[in-house]
Amino acid sequence: MVGLLAVLAFFGALAVVAGGLAWLGSRLRRRGVGSDVMGPFEEIWHPAAHRARLELQVYEERVVPAPSPDDH
Repeated sequence: MVGLLAVLAFFGALAVVAGGLAWLGSRLRRRGVGSDVMGPFEEIWHPAAHRARLELQVYEERVVPAPSPDDH
């Protein structure tokens, strides 16, 4: 009985940690700072999304703003 409770407590704690990371990731992404904090976790669990995010960052750094018509 004690062993069963220990196993349930372990999996319960694991579920709480995973749920907390998912909640934190969604909250930080909405604020725009998700890649800095959640980047290592995303790289582990979803490498394709991590690579896509890196490509977007490189693209955003390369884009040169077009001059406005008022500039001479």
